[in-house]
Amino acid sequence: MPRVLRYARLLGVGVLGVSLLSGCVANNQAASHTAITVDSSAADCAISANEAPAGSIRFTVTNSGDQVTEFYLLADDGLRIVGEAENIGPGLSRDLVVQLDAGSYFTACKPGMTGDGVGKAEFTATKTDAAATMDVDLAAQIDTANTSYSSYVSDQIDQLVTGTDSFAAAYESRDDDTARSLYASTRVHWERVETIAESFGDLDPKLDLREADLEEGQNWTGWHAIEKDLWPQDAESGFEAYSAEKRAALTRQLVADTATLQDKVEGLTFTLSQRTNGAIGLLDEVATGKVTGEEETWSHTDLWDFQANVDGAKVLYDGVRPILLKTHAELATSLDTEFASLQTLLDAQRVGDGFKLYTDLTPAEIRALADQVNAVGEPLNGLTAALVL
Repeated sequence: MPRVLRYARLLGVGVLGVSLLSGCVANNQAASHTAITVDSSAADCAISANEAPAGSIRFTVTNSGDQVTEFYLLADDGLRIVGEAENIGPGLSRDLVVQLDAGSYFTACKPGMTGDGVGKAEFTATKTDAAATMDVDLAAQIDTANTSYSSYVSDQIDQLVTGTDSFAAAYESRDDDTARSLYASTRVHWERVETIAESFGDLDPKLDLREADLEEGQNWTGWHAIEKDLWPQDAESGFEAYSAEKRAALTRQLVADTATLQDKVEGLTFTLSQRTNGAIGLLDEVATGKVTGEEETWSHTDLWDFQANVDGAKVLYDGVRPILLKTHAELATSLDTEFASLQTLLDAQRVGDGFKLYTDLTPAEIRALADQVNAVGEPLNGLTAALVL
């Protein structure tokens, strides 16, 4: 699950108050971008240019080190995340496409996907008189899609707040059966908009950090800290059930942090590039946690999260699909097919209103899900570059 920075996804700029230009689409033309290369090694993050004209910029990140790496584009304070390319294996490359206003930014890499990163450097998007053009109908379509998604996010967070209040009340009062029954069904609202929640600095790890990703001395709070207490542990683990005081502290923090998230998303607006990159980020969440069973270590409710991430990615894709049909119909057809195939595999694992536990899946079922996530991810990774000029 998310770490500080590690899983802060690609929606960050608009969420954090650094203005992005609206994505522009040219009918039946390949999107054009300023191309910049990044070499991420064990000790450096070498970028081919430290400035580029404002607008659409494609960072092609190549990992020349021996650990999986990530690349970050940060806002002018050096902390807030504008965009991220993650899970880049040794010898592999990955693109990050962003639409930037003129201003100051920072670039950095994180070999091993832990720690403070290396090679942090200033990057400038310079003012330009050039302006991409698009027809009025297309512009209106983009505005409508962005507004609709803002409403979707608000609705999901509202439901998250309501569900969290009920879950926390049950857990604190030691009604563990009720708390366990509410755990997965409440978390789906988080997972559907996870890429947005992860944009708010340390709020994401406060709410959703896994035990395996704790750093030395870090205070562990949030859903997974409570999950460990709710589900029985192996006798050999040495785990001691939480005291009433610790339960109360964890529930107060969970409720407060969720309310903070609700405040932060109020009135948010999104650009085309933020939305397309957000869909990519949600599928990355599936690939790096849910399909591996690493997300829900004790409850094994990973498939609820899996479905919710797919839901969120599909909502984001469906919002831009009418635009894609005008500009890149072949890509839309591919995404339609691969999303449908993934949903068919997920539906086969349903039990009542939920899903099988991850531990009940066969190796063949896990492999089929993983392969289909990759099948969706390949065309989805081209979505931003296809639509944003």
